[in-house]
Amino acid sequence: MKSHKDRPFFVMFTSFAVVAGSFVLFGCDNDRNSDMICKNNPELCEDLHKDSWCRYEKGDLIRQRFILKTTPDPTGKQIYDQLRFLEVYSKCIELASGVQHKVNVQRTNDRLRAFGVSVQNLEELQESTKGSQDPYLAYYHWSRLDDAKSLSVLINAEKEGRISDPELLSKLAIYYLKTDAARAKKLYLDVLGMVDEKHLDPDWLLGLATASRTLGDLEGSYLYSRANIVLTSQSVNEAQMLALLAGDKTKAESLDSEAEQLAKAVISGNFAGSAIEKRLRSEPATERAKTEPVAPSTSH
Repeated sequence: MKSHKDRPFFVMFTSFAVVAGSFVLFGCDNDRNSDMICKNNPELCEDLHKDSWCRYEKGDLIRQRFILKTTPDPTGKQIYDQLRFLEVYSKCIELASGVQHKVNVQRTNDRLRAFGVSVQNLEELQESTKGSQDPYLAYYHWSRLDDAKSLSVLINAEKEGRISDPELLSKLAIYYLKTDAARAKKLYLDVLGMVDEKHLDPDWLLGLATASRTLGDLEGSYLYSRANIVLTSQSVNEAQMLALLAGDKTKAESLDSEAEQLAKAVISGNFAGSAIEKRLRSEPATERAKTEPVAPSTSH
């Protein structure tokens, strides 16, 4: 199986060949301004539609193309981003191509042309990255194209410690919820220790609640569900929550306090290495409620 470095990643540029040295940079904001990029690098934009439809999607794609053009050895993550932006652009322009312009029919035809080229470019890039050993590209082919071999690549990369992106780890955790709840729990706890409030997905706590319930840890399921509620302020059926603890209100109060600690540790970015993280990883569920409360971590 070839690695991604062995494959022609720039197939999507075949319709507008890149000529080395054909661009000149004007101003420090050039790489963030899609209009300026197009002016200085017309080959990056000539296959795209010309009017204002899908402005943001087109801008993201142009900026990513510029990154790839100016990066001698693009990473799997950069190519993965290119695939995502191309997907989003293609879907948007597909919808826009169905909107008929009554005065200027050429605009409608231009969108149809752009959509057709975007589909071709996407298919070429998907084909050129097929079989990649890069975790990001393996994730793309598994999640988008249901490629079982790519899933194996992703699983092996995680087991070998070659994945540090919480997004990819959380996606694997979802997969493991159906096959290995204990590993799903480990991965969710891992990602909670990698992020702060800005990058936190509260659904990870619901994933932990599901994994705990599958493992027969109803106290853990209650705890993680309550922490999610603390973070999201979602309404909840308290009777159903209490039923997880067989109606034990004293235990519920203790777990509510622990859920507050967990939520504060996570949003402050202090979960990794904290006392509550160590307890959740190692402590038997039946002992959790007996543990003395731990002072909340101090926010950065």
